[in-house]
Amino acid sequence: MTKFILVRHGQTEWNRIERFRGRFDVPLNTAGIQQAQITGRRIAAQWQPVAVYSSPLLRALKTAEAIAQPFQLPVQPVTDLIDIDYGFWQGLSNDEVSVHWQTELEAWYNAPHTLSIPGGESLADLRNRAMKAIHWLADHHEDETIVLVGHTVINRVILLAVMGLGNERFWRVHQDTCAINVFDKEGDDFTMITLNDTCHLAFANLFQ
Repeated sequence: MTKFILVRHGQTEWNRIERFRGRFDVPLNTAGIQQAQITGRRIAAQWQPVAVYSSPLLRALKTAEAIAQPFQLPVQPVTDLIDIDYGFWQGLSNDEVSVHWQTELEAWYNAPHTLSIPGGESLADLRNRAMKAIHWLADHHEDETIVLVGHTVINRVILLAVMGLGNERFWRVHQDTCAINVFDKEGDDFTMITLNDTCHLAFANLFQ
């Protein structure tokens, strides 16, 4: 069995003002750095991971570094954990996207599993590469606990796969910044343990 601790990165300014981030390398803001540090302390208080993996984007890497630091572990970037490719939408607000892609934007919010983002990826593309990474990591960490730091979109599709749900349920799984999700993989099956846990941020004084 492999235990996965799947974390979303800390807050960035583009999270705060809601722009399509994707592959744009947005850094953590001050709040995001604090969230990452608290998350690192929370994980150190409860688990003993043997490895920390991350999306190669800066906001995830810096979150992963804060988690890895108490264990003196290196952060290992995994290309397949990178955020969704938002294509032509990257860096734009909803209002800016709607000027040229109103129909596609409506599909994104109402039937995301049907959409291939203009110039970018579909959720099916994302799920395929994400789960390839999950299976590879499980094969290399039998009977161990590992941390993965990703993004809201990729984390959601991983969690849907873990729970045996389709991508049409994408908007029914929430991922707050620095949320902790925990699941086990044993053989070909998964057990969901914790979903979108942010109590460590609400009660940060407990993890000093």
